[in-house]
Amino acid sequence: MRDIDTWDRVVIDATAQQPDHELLRKLVTGEIPVVVLRNLLPADAFAKNRERVGELFSSASTTNYANGTLTTIGPYLAKYLSGLDTYFQESKEAGAMLDSVSFDLADQVRDGLRKAFGLDSLEPAREPDGREYAASVVRIHADGVRNPLHNDNIMRDAADTGLVLADLAYQLSCVVCLQECEEGGELRIYQRPWQLDDEKFKIDGGLGYDEAVVDGHPGHEFKPQAGDVYVINPTQYHSIERVFGSDRITMGFFMGFADEELDSAVVWG
Repeated sequence: MRDIDTWDRVVIDATAQQPDHELLRKLVTGEIPVVVLRNLLPADAFAKNRERVGELFSSASTTNYANGTLTTIGPYLAKYLSGLDTYFQESKEAGAMLDSVSFDLADQVRDGLRKAFGLDSLEPAREPDGREYAASVVRIHADGVRNPLHNDNIMRDAADTGLVLADLAYQLSCVVCLQECEEGGELRIYQRPWQLDDEKFKIDGGLGYDEAVVDGHPGHEFKPQAGDVYVINPTQYHSIERVFGSDRITMGFFMGFADEELDSAVVWG
């Protein structure tokens, strides 16, 4: 694990400290790897929603790749960029399914983030024709699962789709830990954003990139605890290390900003 002492996460107790809006800019520029918000919501908000989403595990969908699997409740946009009608239909169906068990964690976390960072708005993205993006996606990392090194960049990936998200200026990612695993499951993130030349490191037929792409670059490791809400810049290379024991269960969404002000954002799953 590559690391330097000066590239470290920022941990904030939301009951005692107001996050500085400037932290969002430091994430965008790569000055810090992770902002962790603890106690953003009451403990029972996480407990109730963990129980509610547990009722939907039988509806989870698993996508298999040559070097990994992704199991989710709700669609994630990157999988459907060549089938957008399916994505928007499944987003609508997933929203109804989550509503059926009163899963409202995404709404509560968005409201908490909006107030914490003083944002003017933070709402699910919509296309001009009214189609609404998924407000979140629940990810289930079972025992033995690892998410290989990768990056997320909707401005790059949706460039030829005509989606409004392709015109965003910046992308961040918010992750909420609903259940931690006994061992493993650490987020590893590197101070290394994607560059066009990196495609030579892309794993053919699989997920992500060869680890050589981050050689010589500072890295940071963070193991989330249940109830943690954390924000990263997903355009930096990152991985989720192999899970051992109980499932690692998270809910997450991307946050897109239209300009340098970083004062309002849209979200999608």
